[in-house]
Amino acid sequence: MSRHVLTVDLRDDPGAIAAYREHHRRVWPEVQESLRRAGVRHMEILIHGRRLVMILEVDNGLDLRRVFADHAGSHPRVQEWERIMRSLQEPASGASPGEWWAVMDPVFHLP
Repeated sequence: MSRHVLTVDLRDDPGAIAAYREHHRRVWPEVQESLRRAGVRHMEILIHGRRLVMILEVDNGLDLRRVFADHAGSHPRVQEWERIMRSLQEPASGASPGEWWAVMDPVFHLP
């Protein structure tokens, strides 16, 4: 498996932050099933203030962009979920143009 760490910010709005937390207390089954079918084996999202960090592991050899594209187009409920999540988020400062969840570069690993 390959591991990836990404980041995005929530909008600077207490309502958006609360809504994001509430949605993730009960992630829709279609979303979870779609992620698994796309090759995601582990996903964890952490929050600090407005900053979100996603840690995920995907099957070896899978391109992360392809995984998310397959997931996003898999089901109308997944598309609705993604639309709602994007309405609560904004790209992290320093993200490349067009990049939503910015891929974080590793700097240190303690074996």
